[in-house]
Amino acid sequence: MDRYIGLDVHSQSCTLAVEDARGKRLTERVLETNGKVLVECLQGIAGTRHLCLEEGTQSAWLYEVLERHVDEIVVVQPEKHRGNKSDSIDAWALAERLRVGAKTGRVFKAPGRFTALREAVHGYTMATQDVVRAKNRLCAVFRARAVPAAHDALYDSARRSTEINKLSPPQQHLARQLGERLDSALSAHAEAESWLREQGKLLPEVARLATAPGIGPIRSAQIVATVVTPDRFRTSRQFWSYCGLGVVTRSSADWAKDGDGWKRRELATTRGLNRNRNPLLKNVFKGAAMTVIAQMPNHPLHADYERQLAAGTKPNLARLTLARRIAATVLAMWKTKEDYNPTKQPPKTTA
Repeated sequence: MDRYIGLDVHSQSCTLAVEDARGKRLTERVLETNGKVLVECLQGIAGTRHLCLEEGTQSAWLYEVLERHVDEIVVVQPEKHRGNKSDSIDAWALAERLRVGAKTGRVFKAPGRFTALREAVHGYTMATQDVVRAKNRLCAVFRARAVPAAHDALYDSARRSTEINKLSPPQQHLARQLGERLDSALSAHAEAESWLREQGKLLPEVARLATAPGIGPIRSAQIVATVVTPDRFRTSRQFWSYCGLGVVTRSSADWAKDGDGWKRRELATTRGLNRNRNPLLKNVFKGAAMTVIAQMPNHPLHADYERQLAAGTKPNLARLTLARRIAATVLAMWKTKEDYNPTKQPPKTTA
């Protein structure tokens, strides 16, 4: 006796909907967003319990709390709805989505694995965003008055006063305030980076992936915290799509009459990279490619990049190819538990 449960979660209330294997609606309840209340409600549902909820702020916590009390729990990406929308409609839609076996949009959850590292990566990401935002705001004060400023001096608290004195008094006061905020953000960023490095040193996976070209201890920690396990991806192409490095093509009217038969037209058009990706991993591998290009001139991957440019490949496509090779290398290293070995990655010739 299967029971399919949809749970629409909000900060104060949750709407729970239950239907059977034939799609008959059995019950609907509004509950407090409280772990104990939700567990008691689920335990009161007879049969094999299948639970579905949307990815959100509280999805990780709910997964940890409710996983032991249901036979199956699935977290999915929110879907765009046309027409009417309410908590009840969303809960029933989640239950039906699980009942019919929709496989798309499922979110991987691994409670208890690399918890400290994942939180450290989260803190480092937010600290980095704060620093970038603080720097942009400070530079905007000078740009708004058309006053040139040396960014190196502007970001240095000891030399900032010289640049601020170029502004008029009202703007000087604002620039000093923003400078203090930047100093605070830089201090928080240094602390977050220190914590991330400490957590990364405790895991052999982070040290192993850090040996890949362009991947250091920070990027390797971000990869491990995001992916958790390489077994999620059977091939490198699946990993590329997850990282936002999968090429999307579009075509229409693929076939044309050719005598008594049909001939495929060459109409496939590249539409860029896939957008349903993990943005952090995309930044990691694009940054790794740029590191190889700018700082590792003697590396075989850099020679492959130069070879592509000489063959007429556009620089952005050559960088994409390099990022994809690094991503595939990292995945293979993780699966085989081997450090990076450049002899196992021979240079590729461009046709």
